[in-house]
Amino acid sequence: MPTPPPTARTLGDLRAAGISTRRLREEMRANLLARLRTGEKLFPGILGYDESVIPAVENALLCGHDLIFLGERGQAKSRLIRALVGLLDEWIPAVEGSEIADDPFAPVSAYARALVAERGDATPIVWIQREERYTEKLATPDVSIADLIGDVDPVKVARGATLADELTLHFGLLPRTHRGIFCINELPDLPEKVQVGLFNVLEERDFQVKGYRVRLPLDVLVVASANPEDYTSRGRIITPLKDRYAAQIRTHYPATRELELAIVLQEVELPAADGISVHVPRFMQEIVAEITLQARKSPDVSQSSGVSVRTSIANYETLVANALRRAIRLREGEAVPRISDLPALEPSTLGKLELEYAGKERPESELVTELWRRAVKVVFDEHVPLEGMAGVIESFRQGWKVEVAADIAAGEYLEGLDEIPGLRDGAARLAGGEEPARVASAIEFLLEGLHLSNHLNKTVREGRTLFARA
Repeated sequence: MPTPPPTARTLGDLRAAGISTRRLREEMRANLLARLRTGEKLFPGILGYDESVIPAVENALLCGHDLIFLGERGQAKSRLIRALVGLLDEWIPAVEGSEIADDPFAPVSAYARALVAERGDATPIVWIQREERYTEKLATPDVSIADLIGDVDPVKVARGATLADELTLHFGLLPRTHRGIFCINELPDLPEKVQVGLFNVLEERDFQVKGYRVRLPLDVLVVASANPEDYTSRGRIITPLKDRYAAQIRTHYPATRELELAIVLQEVELPAADGISVHVPRFMQEIVAEITLQARKSPDVSQSSGVSVRTSIANYETLVANALRRAIRLREGEAVPRISDLPALEPSTLGKLELEYAGKERPESELVTELWRRAVKVVFDEHVPLEGMAGVIESFRQGWKVEVAADIAAGEYLEGLDEIPGLRDGAARLAGGEEPARVASAIEFLLEGLHLSNHLNKTVREGRTLFARA
């Protein structure tokens, strides 16, 4: 729980209590150094960046640099930026009534300067919590200078203020984030003339509104995110603005399947039903993660757009949902995903992929099927030595056939299983036990893997899959 704000209510109270303020970058630098000394994580819950992205962010913050995160979709750019709020002090004092959270010790707006000059130590203050010091704006083509910087307020002019008076201004998002962190997501989508308006904010730390000379020294950290390919597609970051970002940090996708899966297991929100437990075998978990890795290598998928980790998360949740529906219909006590559940991932996969022109020449469903088959083959080769399947292969050569389907009860898989040497033992080892639903999942995995290894034929008809000798 957050701690309550200090009790000081005036500038004089602050002085009496020995409370002082710091510039934003000094504040963030000091809090970062404190975390580094204690070993506390800067970005809790963000995996895979410990040796690449996070050190670059720490260096930038120690230098007081504005940052831009470059990376494809689904690389935790927004989460990284929002986590920077944790480096702000929990509470800071501000001049009461100020639109831009003026520092009572160093006011910059005309309103706050006049109030402090008039009231002195009696100047009233308010306390601002760290979450209120973060502003985020999604860049879209309709964003204007007035939105970000400000504009003349006709209502204030009508009340008698002169156009040359700073008090006629309506402050935009950037001035209102004074002493805080301002984030622009998808920066290339910002119109170029608006990007020009950010020059002074990033370099001289002030801004101008229309033809009026207003010097308002802003104390703000400006952070942005962008997809590198956007420079040549939807829009671009103009060179002078790009140059003003002192730190450009490249994000990336998880380097390994294990890391991809660790992120998935951390983020998934699984469906549940009373009376039914859920178990996802390790090989099925790895298949879900491997599908995404295969998509990131597929020539039919646009790699410039990227394939988000959200693909793996959505597929994992969908896989469990399909298994849960089966368990409910068949009145089974445990829901365990199988290979025959993988076709259900088509809706959760296609929405995450942007196809290249070559990929659009064939049905999208065919591409998804190809991805999960590649994933099954990769995971099968890692988990199942073919020499251990010799007895199973021989049984099929002698005429054995096995039919599987997503709607077959787990118990039916076990009928006659002992007639095929090695199949029960291999399935039990993969399943980690003799529970029918888990063994059924392992059997499907073994049969599909043997088919993809060209040891079994596979015939699909009306939702049923028949495995027979090759």
